[in-house]
Amino acid sequence: MPGWPREPALSKAPDKARVAAYHTLRDVTADGAYTNLALSQRLGGAPATDAAFVTELVNGTARALGTLDAIIEAAGGRAISTLQPAVVDVLRLGAYQGLRMRVPSHAAVATSVDLAVSQIGARTSGVVNAIMRRIVERTFDEWLDIVTAGLDEMAALALRYQHPRWIVEAFADRLPADELVPALEADNTPPRTTLAVRPGLMSRDRLVAETGGEATPYSPWGVTVTGDPAVTAVMDGRAGVQDEGSQLVVLAAAGAAQACGVTGPWLDLCAGPGGKTALLRGLAEPEFLVAAELQPHRAKLVGQALRGFDPSGHQVVIADGGCSPWRDESFGLVLADVPCSGLGSLRRRPEARWRRQPTDLTSLRSLQGALLAAAWASARPGGVVAYATCSPHRGETEDIVTEFATRRDADVLAAPVFLPDVPDCAATKSFVQLWPHRHGTDAMFLALLRKPS
Repeated sequence: MPGWPREPALSKAPDKARVAAYHTLRDVTADGAYTNLALSQRLGGAPATDAAFVTELVNGTARALGTLDAIIEAAGGRAISTLQPAVVDVLRLGAYQGLRMRVPSHAAVATSVDLAVSQIGARTSGVVNAIMRRIVERTFDEWLDIVTAGLDEMAALALRYQHPRWIVEAFADRLPADELVPALEADNTPPRTTLAVRPGLMSRDRLVAETGGEATPYSPWGVTVTGDPAVTAVMDGRAGVQDEGSQLVVLAAAGAAQACGVTGPWLDLCAGPGGKTALLRGLAEPEFLVAAELQPHRAKLVGQALRGFDPSGHQVVIADGGCSPWRDESFGLVLADVPCSGLGSLRRRPEARWRRQPTDLTSLRSLQGALLAAAWASARPGGVVAYATCSPHRGETEDIVTEFATRRDADVLAAPVFLPDVPDCAATKSFVQLWPHRHGTDAMFLALLRKPS
């Protein structure tokens, strides 16, 4: 496809780029690594052309995993489970190259066989050669027609747009019918890097001038950039990498606190890795900010995100948000950006869609409810609680908040009112739901609750 990196030069032995791609994918599929972290570890010192090729190959393969598996099974005439897992990963990489990248069919076959022989063993050459030859006989679209034949609409969309069926159904539950395909397509488009200035430490105009980036359309702090985000402002703590959707959550929460005349310190209940914390810190003054994080390594990241600010205005606490060390009713504003399925950030985490299961939501929902209750207990009378998740799934967004608000007689504020310049952001009149295909952001959810005085 135009603009995509070309494959490295072929050689008899597998080239270093494909070997790196193979081991990175094994890190992800066999060891549960995150794709971005595995790529970073495997590509240290690699030439730029090889790094670009490996990054596209691994990310694309991880994103299309379920669809590639269906094609491999159809081409091989056998279940994936009958193949050695390492062989499956070789075939996945080969299929993605042959069907989705500018790699000639003969090269996709030959390099896959070479890779299998060198990394797994000579006995794998026959099966890899046979299946790869069948795969490259057809185009990707032709394979999609074959593997979706006879399936119902949801199952067919899942394979065509490289999502598990349960995620397609979750999106369909929240979107008009004509927006479902655009939403799935948006998940398959890697986002540009977005930075956020720290309020009070740097102006956005200055960051635009330093990076040559573009101001984000909705957040007053955001700048989208191309290339390495490690610019001077990020290195010295005046700015940080942060999706615009996360910035908008803070913008609305702080706006609600101001509108409600909230006084008293602010609390970021689940602070790691610290992007929202840094925005809150810049907006909280003259109030004090407490940032709580359970994991010590993530609490360290929060501290790094706050390094540009005067430390007398904040404190980072290693604490379980559900079992807090502070007294109840201590804070005027509480942000609870709770752990979730991450279905709203599938653009930037290609492996996540295949790693998550519907059963995960059961344990997550219990944790989310407990953290919302802890946030509510921490808020003083008249205070505001902002509940946020990076997910559009009804089970961890609207259902959680509606049930809680009913039991606690909470005042549910109209969250979209606090993002007046963001079009079509209202899931209902009470809740904000952002979407990649609508807003170019992660699919962040936000609810705002006010505690009775």
